[in-house]
Amino acid sequence: MKTALTIAGSDSSGGAGIQADIKTMTCNGVYAMSAITALTAQNTTGVQGIFEVTPEFLAMQISSVFDDIRPDAVKIGMVSSINLINAIAERLVHYKAENIVVDPVMVATSGAKLISDEAVETLKEKLLPLAAVVTPNIPEAEILAGMKIETPEDMENAAKLIAENYGCSVLLKGGHNMNDANDFLFEKSGKSKWFNGKRIDNPNTHGTGCTLSSAIAANLAKGCNLEQSVKNAKDYISEALAAMLNLGKGSGPMKHNFMI
Repeated sequence: MKTALTIAGSDSSGGAGIQADIKTMTCNGVYAMSAITALTAQNTTGVQGIFEVTPEFLAMQISSVFDDIRPDAVKIGMVSSINLINAIAERLVHYKAENIVVDPVMVATSGAKLISDEAVETLKEKLLPLAAVVTPNIPEAEILAGMKIETPEDMENAAKLIAENYGCSVLLKGGHNMNDANDFLFEKSGKSKWFNGKRIDNPNTHGTGCTLSSAIAANLAKGCNLEQSVKNAKDYISEALAAMLNLGKGSGPMKHNFMI
């Protein structure tokens, strides 16, 4: 069985973070493992608190996984400090990890800020060059590319800029600020493709970014190429949203196990 590791924060309400990642990887047919960067007190209305693990303990978790059940792909989600980013990068380089998907989580769907400004620069320097693909939404891509994104052409230019600056492929997600669910993939080979998605009228989108990046990682682990992995992941997330699960007082979670 193919395997995948998520390195991310825990979401106590289960809709995002490692909980979403493990559900997604499992439902996409791979064995899921985790290294937790932080505990959050979190629900559908926002993030009430964050408690980080130490860099040493995070490195130990990653080593424990790689030394026993080597992951075929790695997804990196919420990492809120420089020392944790450095610990992750060092371990992944040490183990020559493959199929790394970086979801540069900077802002929660609810609007809560999840990463320090200083950590953004370290993330750019240490993690993006290791990535097979990075999956920013528009606000995150604006930070990474250093430009405003207001049109589809801006999305194309920003994705190309990020790919060229950091040597990784980029899936820029259009659903955050623009009135569509269209995502743009720019591969580091120079190949590009628009993925046109139908916007599903479901306000419950907690954890969509975590879920998409984990589904991509699961498909890469199974041997799909990047384009096919993105297509499969978008199909999966569309079904999870279309199931119209309605939990919580805020932006609720998706139904990851819609097929059961």
